[in-house]
Amino acid sequence: MSRRCELTGVGPMVGHNVSHSNIKTKRRFLPALAPASLQSEALGQTFKLRITNAALRTLDFRGGLDVFLVKARDEKLSPRALKIKKQVKAKLAEQAAAAA
Repeated sequence: MSRRCELTGVGPMVGHNVSHSNIKTKRRFLPALAPASLQSEALGQTFKLRITNAALRTLDFRGGLDVFLVKARDEKLSPRALKIKKQVKAKLAEQAAAAA
């Protein structure tokens, strides 16, 4: 299982541990991933995704999973999130056509 956020694409970064004597050794900064159950209003379904805590705050700020996915770039999303995005877009287009 990769250490990558399914919504934002954030992965491990590299840096240095710096000792008191200023000796630098390589280290990895892993993202704070958490399993989250996210509700899609358009589809009426719940999806389990591994996302960063920052992505969870961003979802709350933007107004939910559907709004986030519609605005997100495809390159950053995981294959599972892309599948959900495609379903959401289709459902929203269907609802817009029914309302018109």
